[in-house]
Amino acid sequence: MLSDVLLVSAPGKVILHGEHAVVHGKVALAVALNLRTFLQLQPHSNGKVGLNLPNIGVKQEWDVARLQLLDTSFLGERDGPAPTPEQVEKLKEGAGFSEDCAVTERLAVLAFLYLYLSICRKQRALPSLDIVVWSELPTGAGLGSSAAYSVCLAAALLTTCEEIPNPLRDGDCVSRWAKEDLELINKWAFRGERVIHGSPSGVDNAVSTWGGALRYQQGQISSLKRPPALKILLTNTKVPRSTKALVAGVRSKMIKFPAIMAPLLTSIDAITLECERVLGEMAADPAPEQYHVLEELIDMNQHHLNALGVGHASLDRLCQVTMAHGLHSKLTGAGGGGCGITLLKPDVEQPVVEATKQALTGCGFDCWETSIGAPGVSVHLAASLDAPVRQALAGL
Repeated sequence: MLSDVLLVSAPGKVILHGEHAVVHGKVALAVALNLRTFLQLQPHSNGKVGLNLPNIGVKQEWDVARLQLLDTSFLGERDGPAPTPEQVEKLKEGAGFSEDCAVTERLAVLAFLYLYLSICRKQRALPSLDIVVWSELPTGAGLGSSAAYSVCLAAALLTTCEEIPNPLRDGDCVSRWAKEDLELINKWAFRGERVIHGSPSGVDNAVSTWGGALRYQQGQISSLKRPPALKILLTNTKVPRSTKALVAGVRSKMIKFPAIMAPLLTSIDAITLECERVLGEMAADPAPEQYHVLEELIDMNQHHLNALGVGHASLDRLCQVTMAHGLHSKLTGAGGGGCGITLLKPDVEQPVVEATKQALTGCGFDCWETSIGAPGVSVHLAASLDAPVRQALAGL
């Protein structure tokens, strides 16, 4: 067992292109979003294990001795299936939920207990530790917040239990794990995601683990080599939507208008593949005309997504506001509200960015200036973290 405090972060994700088309066998490009989830793990010897999630109001503590008595044989090996509903019920018994505990809170706690008990049970005794997780990512916005949480937990617990080495060397402010260690982190994070979501695709945890950009098609995930970091505005319209209902709406349109919908999906796929090609070219030496192509692809895809029936008045407003400032936007994720991304070319002046953010905030939206193509799960020295992050993890 490592005895040092561990500080880990992992990025969220956005879909750049391929929303909805990916459900019908086409390619999707998912990119790491440089809004991150941060975890602090503090080992101690008080016989307790604590979990503090200030974003969602969870603060819970368990006696290690009581958890030690739980029958954990049902947890299986790391390559086994996700726990069944019956096994999750056993976890719930150990969790000791209060009656008024919300679903989001319950799932976050269950994912933690599942990973803690599964990863740490090889130790002579379950370790005493305190974990605080704080995120820049809004929950439930389709930005991979649960995956970033699972990735941080997996990385921190595997490192503390010395299943993987701490990659931070003397003189490093931030470091990343070796490829085989990232594969193990990703495996465990996927299991955490399955506790939360049942049957996720695995894209969110893969993006959060590896960072950069990934291509996903029919269950096959591969990394794009050295994609450029692109500056964006991320806007949350705060309009709630049901991904399930939106996916079902596209499917019913496919049945009703097959001759119209099939070419639309083929065209979205072509946009995705063209974007992948351009990003590959930009890795070496990005040129102004390549940014212009990315803007054209964003505009075309947004029109196609509207034609699929997954647009929304709030997203139209977002596109109108940014276009008035010469910027190009599209929805990201399920649509029907939710979030949109706006590309910021390197030559966009800061006053334009500020005016756009102000206009979007004036519409009642939340807006962040950030980047995509961010690094994946990382371990940090405390001094390398911004003061607000350190304060949040310290519970201030």
